[in-house]
Amino acid sequence: MKLEWMKGATAAMALLLATSAVTAADLPFLTTTVERQTLMQERIVDGSVEAVQESTISAQTSGRVLEVFYDVDDFVEQGDVVLRLSDTEQQARVRSAEANLREARARAAEARSDFERIESIFEERLVSEAEFDRARAARDSAQARLESARAALAEAQEQLDYATVVAPYPGIVTERHVEVGEAVSPGSPLVTGISLERLRVEISVPQQLIGSLRQHREAYVYLESGPRVRAESLTIFPYADPASNTFRVRVNLPELPEDAGLFPGMFVKTAIKLGEDQRLVVPSEAVVFRSEVVAVYVIEPDGHITFRQIRVGRELPEGFEVLAGLREGEQVALDPVHAGIFLKESQQVSR
Repeated sequence: MKLEWMKGATAAMALLLATSAVTAADLPFLTTTVERQTLMQERIVDGSVEAVQESTISAQTSGRVLEVFYDVDDFVEQGDVVLRLSDTEQQARVRSAEANLREARARAAEARSDFERIESIFEERLVSEAEFDRARAARDSAQARLESARAALAEAQEQLDYATVVAPYPGIVTERHVEVGEAVSPGSPLVTGISLERLRVEISVPQQLIGSLRQHREAYVYLESGPRVRAESLTIFPYADPASNTFRVRVNLPELPEDAGLFPGMFVKTAIKLGEDQRLVVPSEAVVFRSEVVAVYVIEPDGHITFRQIRVGRELPEGFEVLAGLREGEQVALDPVHAGIFLKESQQVSR
């Protein structure tokens, strides 16, 4: 197949040389015109990846650790039971509160019944107003004791629930602070975990650049596994570090795929936008890398094809930024392989 193409290219080249100058339309491969494009003026700074959700679960009641279901590096779903504490004391408090509530309900019912009876008699002027007031006060006191008993039961039930520790969000356990059999009290750390669903990058921006960043509020994080990711938003702290004269900025990232390769604690390169500029850009598929040589195949105005070395800068989604070696309006080949074969055949025909 390649031999047939080369024969066809040779014949085509001989015909073109015999007739007129070669133009882009005559070539057996695609070409494009090098143009200036509006690119972002940026500054690259180092950043540190952080988890948006990172917390330590602490004990909210006293007890002894009975079971620990997850260890370091285990994934936990939201609502899963992480560990259990002994709850004998808490269950006893719940039973006592339930008994007090039953008693308070009976007292309140009795006080309401007495008040209703005295109220009907008071309307007929058969009891004194003082006795009526005492019955009403007894009813209100019994109702207040009932509400207090309900609150005590709710508190006791909450303390019982605290003996079962659940995950507040899905994530990975990063540290385990207790072992089975260890006694804990309110405030004792139990486990630490992070969520990898939402990440952010923290950077330090020099004070001479913070004004431009506040104006444009745009940043990109470079990933090793793929293209750079645009920040969802920026959180710029309103004060500078007096030691370094830099502003702390949080680069909030969108939800990333599982293969993004970002983990808390990693260092990443972050580009912050300082403005815009017109730069010459060549498509990535047109650039040839041979050892230390970077070049493109250029179609000259007289129709000849040349292999020209260029100097490139940043690699962008649109292609490579051209620093030297090309001018605006020049034609380059989008298929360097066929362009190289075509150039070789044209040289052989000319000889």
